[in-house]
Amino acid sequence: MIGMAIETIIPSDPSSGYLDGQFLLAMPGMADQRFARSVVYICAHSSEGAMGLIINQPARKITFPDLLEQLELFEPDELIRLPDPAEKMQVLKGGPVETGRGFVLHSSDFFIDNSTLTIDDAVSLTATVDILRAIARGHGPQQAVLALGYAGWSAGQLEEEIQQNGWLNVPADPSLLFDRDVESKWGRAVRMLGIDPAMLSGQAGHA
Repeated sequence: MIGMAIETIIPSDPSSGYLDGQFLLAMPGMADQRFARSVVYICAHSSEGAMGLIINQPARKITFPDLLEQLELFEPDELIRLPDPAEKMQVLKGGPVETGRGFVLHSSDFFIDNSTLTIDDAVSLTATVDILRAIARGHGPQQAVLALGYAGWSAGQLEEEIQQNGWLNVPADPSLLFDRDVESKWGRAVRMLGIDPAMLSGQAGHA
């Protein structure tokens, strides 16, 4: 059964120099194939570690209506009358950790007290079933993606991987984050750095 939870996600201070609200772009030489050509949105980063969601790997075997049915949030006859945004809601593979948990990244026009975490001025994170109900009823955020699972790093691990040229980082662009064209996200994100993806090699680094 897929569940929703956010107990362990604590954003760091935005002025601390950590990577909250940035994209991580996997370098071509990425050894872990689960992250090959991945774009990760960093939700929380501190001295204790980091947590992010992959935003360019679709979950091909489940749709948003499927998820609502699994969670038994609506009766079957209600699921055939979902509003268009709910029918088109993207479900992504957010990462290899706790793949049974769901996380909704969304625009900042939606907020639930004691449930929604503000990551920056444009993007928030909610991981309770209340946001799924709101989206299904047409009262959710203007933009949103649902990720199953997440990517996690222990203290110092992400910094070490960046130093070893495993990742590039760039400030996140919400228009790319919520774009439905997931296949081109990596290349477009690399171009945000002024780099031609074709010229990028596993030997280059960017901190």
